[in-house]
Amino acid sequence: MSKLKKQSFDLAVKNLQKWQGREEWFFNREYTDKYESYYEGRYKRAEIWQKKVLADLIKKDKRVKTLLEFGCGTTRFTRWWENIGIEASGGDISPFMLGQGVHLFDGDLVLADSHYMPFKDHTFDALAFIATFAYYHDPLRVIREAVRVGKYGIVFGVMNRNTPKVLRRRVQQKFGRNPYYVTASFYTPEKLKATIEEALPDREYTIKWKTTGLPKWFPIQEWNAPLGDFFGMHVKLTDVE
Repeated sequence: MSKLKKQSFDLAVKNLQKWQGREEWFFNREYTDKYESYYEGRYKRAEIWQKKVLADLIKKDKRVKTLLEFGCGTTRFTRWWENIGIEASGGDISPFMLGQGVHLFDGDLVLADSHYMPFKDHTFDALAFIATFAYYHDPLRVIREAVRVGKYGIVFGVMNRNTPKVLRRRVQQKFGRNPYYVTASFYTPEKLKATIEEALPDREYTIKWKTTGLPKWFPIQEWNAPLGDFFGMHVKLTDVE
């Protein structure tokens, strides 16, 4: 895969607004240009715990040295993986998000659809989907593509349906606020596990998950209960050497 440093992704399609037959916030510069600032503000604490949960899960598989993060956006998480010893690359469907990412990340990026990953089998040790899996129209196909390209498995970072914030987001949307989740289909750990089982009936694997995004006053900030704003899940393929 060739380097795409400093490439002007915003030249790709200036009038792109729809994906999967619907309008998406990540094709709107009004929203994509603000994405990084959210993590530097009110979501900073949440990001710290999300990364801790993801690291705890993926680092248990010592086989994983390289990783492709699809739906990498501005590379907010993509440029973090090296901090835990994993060489990462990124892919995204939004030229506006990648247009920022190329100035923030010194690795490989590709403009592509996660349903049709432009890579050979087992190009990477693992695939990652962080805060993006909720937007896929055909999640079964995406999971099958992920285990084709990622030899040893998948790590998910998912906004949990089992949180009061889902109701708040839906109310905000009724009043024309918070456009980021209008097309999102939220998952619980059990729902995602069931989706994985449906996608991979003939594969052997183990699944581990952990939840975070708990109130500041709560005595712990990560646990194995299905309640919390965010959960990480690791699908470790065991039928490959």
